[in-house]
Amino acid sequence: MAGNTQIDPKTEGGLFSLVHGITGMLVATVLLLSILGVLSVFAVSVQADNAENYYEVNQDLNALKMNSPENHKQWINK
Repeated sequence: MAGNTQIDPKTEGGLFSLVHGITGMLVATVLLLSILGVLSVFAVSVQADNAENYYEVNQDLNALKMNSPENHKQWINK
């Protein structure tokens, strides 16, 4: 067998060291929170833009009879 194949954490380890793990966790957390913030801002702006665009009922719902052939006469054409 070859000699000692274990990694010395003081001299080697590179991407698998503790500092790189904490840094990667912080970068991922900041990235996810920034994505959440951007999507929230876009959602609020879209909601604000469409807050006044509501649907109008263009027929008299009280005049409709269940399964009546007369229902087509109740539409109001604008």
